[in-house]
Amino acid sequence: MSAENVTPNPDDLAKTLSSAVKKGPPPVHLWNPPFCGDLDIRIARNGLWYYLGTPIGRMPLVKLFASVLCKDGDDYFLVTPVEKIGITVDDAPFVAVDFEPTGEGSDQVLTFVTNVEDEAVAGPDHPIRVVRDPETGEPSPYILIRRNLEALIDRKSYYRLVEVGAVEPVDGVEMFGVWSSGEFFSFIPAAELDL
Repeated sequence: MSAENVTPNPDDLAKTLSSAVKKGPPPVHLWNPPFCGDLDIRIARNGLWYYLGTPIGRMPLVKLFASVLCKDGDDYFLVTPVEKIGITVDDAPFVAVDFEPTGEGSDQVLTFVTNVEDEAVAGPDHPIRVVRDPETGEPSPYILIRRNLEALIDRKSYYRLVEVGAVEPVDGVEMFGVWSSGEFFSFIPAAELDL
């Protein structure tokens, strides 16, 4: 069936997903269905999901869709065992809305939770990265949540990260960042800190 013959429908997609998804994360990485077209679903930078320009207010539906989200190159898709549907993502598909620090210094561990209740412990498998706007220098921090899907760390959480941050030498430069799970994640050269 070609993409021209298919009009993806979120209700049909939800029914397919409900029957395909049992307990635990679905094995999206094992599914390789044909592309069935695009659906007017957009994930805004603040993590809100929209269908036809209207916010999707049912969190269980958002969480169901989020569980089968995948990224291929720069494109995002909702994937079931039988179909692959393109959606739009403004920035990152998730937002890290909180984190819990335990320990101190290089023994610190940071556990993040997203707007769809996924959890990730920052470390080698879930790195934190900071992208700075080339014009303003404004930071946009991200954490890898699963596979190649990231969460934008929200502003309040970023400010809390700064509170548990440290200065460490990285390649001969003093850098400000955070420790988690034995890894140091650089945010900004310490010389640029506005203290």
